[in-house]
Amino acid sequence: MLAVQSGRVVGLDELIDELWPADPPASAVPNARTYAANLRRLFDAAEPTRGLISRQGDGYLLQADRSDIDLPAFLDDCQGARELRASGEPAKAATLLAGALARWRGPMLAGVTQGPVLAGRAAALEEERLVATEDLAELYLELGQPAEAARLMRDHTHAHPLRERAYGLLMRARVAMDDVAGALSAYAAARRTLGEELGIEPGPELRRLHRAALKPAAEPAPAVPAEAPPPVPRWLPRRVADFTGRADLVARLLRAGREAGADPVIKVIDGMAGSGKTTLAVHVAHQLAEHYPDAQLFIDLQGHGESSPVEPAAALGTLLRQLGVPAERIPADVYDRVALWRNELARRRAVVVLDNAASTDQVTPLLPTAPAAVVLVTSRRRLAAMEGGHPESLPVLSPDEAIDLLANVVGPERVRAEPEAAGRVAARCGYLPLAIRLAGARLAHRTGWRLADLAERLGHQASVLDELTAENRSIASAFGLSYTPLREPTKRMFRLLGLWPGEHFPVEAAAALSGLPLPEAVLAIDELVDRHLVEEPDAGRFRLHDLMAEYAHALAVAVDPPAEREAAIRGLLDHYLYSVAAVTEPMEPAALRRHLALGRPARPDLIEGQGPVDSDWLERENANVRALVRHAAQAGHDGYAWRLARAPWRFHYLRGYLDDIVELHECGLRAAERLEDDTAIASMHNYLASGYQRVGRSQEAVHHLEIAIRLREQAGDLGGAGQSRVNAASVYWLLGRFEEAASINLKALAESRRSGGLSVLLLLPNLGIPLMYLGRLDEALRAHRWHLFMARQSGDYYHLAQALGHIGAVRVRMGEPRAAIRVVNASVALKKRIGIRLGVAESLNDLGCAYRHLGHLAEAERLHRLALAESAAVGHRSIDVVALNDLGATLALAGRPDAAIQTHEQALALATRIANPYEQARALAGIAAQRVEDDPAEARRLWERALVLFRQMNVPERYEVAERLVELLP
Repeated sequence: MLAVQSGRVVGLDELIDELWPADPPASAVPNARTYAANLRRLFDAAEPTRGLISRQGDGYLLQADRSDIDLPAFLDDCQGARELRASGEPAKAATLLAGALARWRGPMLAGVTQGPVLAGRAAALEEERLVATEDLAELYLELGQPAEAARLMRDHTHAHPLRERAYGLLMRARVAMDDVAGALSAYAAARRTLGEELGIEPGPELRRLHRAALKPAAEPAPAVPAEAPPPVPRWLPRRVADFTGRADLVARLLRAGREAGADPVIKVIDGMAGSGKTTLAVHVAHQLAEHYPDAQLFIDLQGHGESSPVEPAAALGTLLRQLGVPAERIPADVYDRVALWRNELARRRAVVVLDNAASTDQVTPLLPTAPAAVVLVTSRRRLAAMEGGHPESLPVLSPDEAIDLLANVVGPERVRAEPEAAGRVAARCGYLPLAIRLAGARLAHRTGWRLADLAERLGHQASVLDELTAENRSIASAFGLSYTPLREPTKRMFRLLGLWPGEHFPVEAAAALSGLPLPEAVLAIDELVDRHLVEEPDAGRFRLHDLMAEYAHALAVAVDPPAEREAAIRGLLDHYLYSVAAVTEPMEPAALRRHLALGRPARPDLIEGQGPVDSDWLERENANVRALVRHAAQAGHDGYAWRLARAPWRFHYLRGYLDDIVELHECGLRAAERLEDDTAIASMHNYLASGYQRVGRSQEAVHHLEIAIRLREQAGDLGGAGQSRVNAASVYWLLGRFEEAASINLKALAESRRSGGLSVLLLLPNLGIPLMYLGRLDEALRAHRWHLFMARQSGDYYHLAQALGHIGAVRVRMGEPRAAIRVVNASVALKKRIGIRLGVAESLNDLGCAYRHLGHLAEAERLHRLALAESAAVGHRSIDVVALNDLGATLALAGRPDAAIQTHEQALALATRIANPYEQARALAGIAAQRVEDDPAEARRLWERALVLFRQMNVPERYEVAERLVELLP
């Protein structure tokens, strides 16, 4: 296998298929590995062959010069001889060809057990050897060496008595040697053998040579009237006049066909049903016809249809008849047909379309060996084992190409009149060419319909598949031809994948849905991908085309009982719940398992089989988690709905996915309420509040936390109630209730130190922040330093990063910008390193404030704007408003009053909307400071409003504002 395919990595699957083509043993993989290892050791034992065989990924590679291996050396010499003969150097051509034939010392791979690849390759090479032997005899005749030609062909016809060309060459050699009797004897032997073996008479060329041999030598034979050249076989179907798109692929295929080299051009076009494979192949074949003028052939191999696939022998018979070979000349044996087919193609420049192929085994006997042909193979499945076939997987059309195709079907004026509706129709058809043609055909025959009418029908139809029909053609029937041949377990997996509510999915999700063990699920997914029923846009990530998903869903509803469909969804939800928990439990080790009350997963084999999962895994699966929570709630799996909403909370919080927190916990709350589970309801209220707090919906956050506190106290969960109370305190300081927030956290901290309740790591930052706003900076700094110490002791990098940032914020207010810059830079670097997005915007803004204190206003402005961009990315409105006010202060110092006023006005509007009185007051004071020169009365009014708010909150800014108002007194 390695020598026959030298220079190419031969995969382990290919080796197993070759060694055990029918029924590989359970130990096939280790056995094949052992054989390969033994062979490598044998080669490595001798210096000349050391390192010739190497392992490459999942396969093996023989790295040797072509000249050192008989097979490629033979093929190269044959090609070289053809080129020398064409350039008028027959003597050199004969020498080279004789040397090539001398490499043969018996049948190819004699004594070697041959699987499908080696058997096919051996048959092809045997035909190449026979043709080369006959070519050498013809060269001897050209060189005036008939005795050499006769000797060669005498042995040749004896070994291969059905080769008419060999008998003809033998007759010509005998005539040239004046051995007419020998020529007539050769003709008689040919006639007898062909009649007995095939039931046919010799062909026109042998009969002509026979007539010429019967003429007396002295009497010149009269010129044989030239027969009219046979018509060029043209069997390509009509190409569609409105072929659309695929420009790059068409150009690539045409370039390959027009720049063919020493090997035949074989291109495999695979893709899902309805993607336009046949249309593309026929379109390209027509354009290549002028470069391949001797024959243009086409055969439907019926690989995916209601009838059985065409057998190679029958396909060869059809193709030979298309070439004009009489039926009586077509041998019965398939190997003889292969030889005749390749011999006929070797004398023609031909383009061949092998449409709708079922498998590599079906196609391989139909492939040419001579370089004068282009073969385009189409298939709904990937022909991964086909040697020499360069695959082109056909995607759906681009949106623009799809609209262009729709315009070609219904008329460009209708598309120009309703471009938006045309886009909706193309999208609902999934940009699949067959679907667009079927939809367009309905519209083309209904002149009273508008595109908007068709788009509405496709949009509102329970299943768009019902609309995509025309006469006896439909998308569903096209998909069905790919579905029907599947193994039953694969069919069931495909149907159940129609229940998948997300976008891309891993193979573990398919295993969870189908109930298959992971190794069997991998095989089933591979089969679905090979047949283009499932797409693999990225390695290990799979999806169903929109129409294919609808088809699978319809099959599941029709075939699988409701109880089985419900069990499949439960299995999927269970797998994702335990997988997500495996990622997030280390982030909150005590709380999560207690809140979710998790036991053992339904499929521990999948949890173990998928390997370690981490935050990157959850990042990839985040969209699927959202879709699964929604689906669980809609389908009545309420227990899974609220648990799967709660499980990723810490991940969402740290990554700043605030909208996800809100959406999932709102959905989870409704599910918990349907269950009337007060513990779950309290949990959903508690964690929903964290999202509301961060997106600026502070009043709603307090409302949900008050409910959580009440429910937990009623249930006797005093620890949970205390946690919710502390969470409420973190919202209070956003509402300007700094003293209340500090008081709650001080009490909780004392209780924690006394009885070991809530985590000190959680309480200390919530204490330090309101103390900072109250101007109690020394106390705030002590709290944050204590937080830093505890984070170091526990090795908690999240709290370490947060503590550094909070210390920096206090240092800025204490007028120590250089110290602040050092610790805040460390905080930002650590947050980025461990993937925590939460708080990065806040720290960037604090850095801007520190640089403003140093007078580096341009750098300060840059950092404020970076903070705004980062905050906007996560939807953190509470930081937005702080950064706007600090940017306004920096712009004011930079002498840009108009920009400062505009920025503070934005802050004022946002602070009012999210009910943040502290930032409202800062914005009012900032605007007043810029208006005092040109409008002192307006400045007074603004400062007075700010002073009221600052006094209500008891923050130190009230003193500065009061002083400014005193300065305005007359």
